[in-house]
Amino acid sequence: MTAPDSASALAVHKSEALLFFTLLQLTVIVIAARLGESLARACRQAPVVGAIIVGILLGPSLFGWLAPDAFDFVFHSSTPEPLQVLSGLGLVLVMFQIGLEFDFSHLTDRHNRRAVLTLAASGLVVPFAIGLVFGFYSAPLLSPGADRVHSALFVATAFSITALPVLGRIMMELDITQTRIGVLAISAAAINDVIGWIMLAVVTALSVATFDSGRFGLRVALVAAFVLLSIHVARPLLKRAVKASNPRDGRISANLLAGLLVVAFVAAMVTYQLGIFAIFGAFMMGVILFDERELVRAWRERMSGLITVFFLPLFFTYTGLRTSIGGLDTLDAWGWCALVVVLACVAKFGAAYAAARSSRLGHVEAAALGYMMNTRGLMELVVVNVGYDLGVISQQVFTMLVIMAIVSTVITTPALRHYLKRAEWSAVEERRHFPG
Repeated sequence: MTAPDSASALAVHKSEALLFFTLLQLTVIVIAARLGESLARACRQAPVVGAIIVGILLGPSLFGWLAPDAFDFVFHSSTPEPLQVLSGLGLVLVMFQIGLEFDFSHLTDRHNRRAVLTLAASGLVVPFAIGLVFGFYSAPLLSPGADRVHSALFVATAFSITALPVLGRIMMELDITQTRIGVLAISAAAINDVIGWIMLAVVTALSVATFDSGRFGLRVALVAAFVLLSIHVARPLLKRAVKASNPRDGRISANLLAGLLVVAFVAAMVTYQLGIFAIFGAFMMGVILFDERELVRAWRERMSGLITVFFLPLFFTYTGLRTSIGGLDTLDAWGWCALVVVLACVAKFGAAYAAARSSRLGHVEAAALGYMMNTRGLMELVVVNVGYDLGVISQQVFTMLVIMAIVSTVITTPALRHYLKRAEWSAVEERRHFPG
């Protein structure tokens, strides 16, 4: 065999090996996620919570601890890029679907808009302030060697984040996406997270000494321009295309489906370039089409199952591969972890509850909003991963924030079931009282 032939054979072998191990990872993840979701339903949790926990357990926290050789064979026999790319793609599709699923017509009411802004502002400012103080005074003990201010800024940003994709999935599973309370929560969470990602960009720039006020101002202006163009230019064009395709009875043409995917991907690329992460471009494209009910129904019939069963667990598992709960190996460390969980949850819940009450919502609605805004899922792990990579938070602080994210998400579904039962909300009743 000649040298070129040998090189070609080697390249083919490497490609086949990469495909083999990628398929092995996907097989393990899909099976584990289905088991986790079944167990979550048995425990009266939202299935997405089971997928989150399984994603963490597939990492070094359990699988890597119990069977290190098998763990290395499955997840470390090839490069992580395929799983990383697929998980990112899945998150883009999830965010597009979440945008489609919510009935934002409630925001035409001035009182509801004011409530959303109050919720978003309170849900950012109060947790950020508490996280900043905690991070500043705890940094010498928990992240020794890291810059004290930079460490505090990352902890504060992590305290402020709401898990928009996970919150959206929980509300979809509880059938409150078209209720007033659901739209208030998801709208406030969307604003919260857009500002949160901009804060992350600023904090990251400060940590690497590259912050430029002029560039930052330009970025904010470009984000605002993207939102305006989406509403006033992209929305009429897309609605015309949907009308021409005429989806109905849960059916959507191949051309329209392809067009929607292209639009979501292009918008995701735009927001990535603007520095607020790709998922918000896809979310915005879903939002501007929320009132196309036949389209929403057809998308759900065609794509929802694939996204939920395949793509979403990939995101959770990829994040779980970087998490090691075994890093908390002392009683003091677990005490600090408990303090992180309590401070973060009380700050977020308390701020949202107070904001809702100040907007003349009742105790039950305010408490439900508090729990929803406190849902962090794994979105905040984007923040802590960046902080950990930059060396401004330690492995222990990283793990504490992961545990806080899990706890805040696990308590959301039972709390919402309790308050939903008390308030007897349903999409039908809400549409009767708050018609679009």
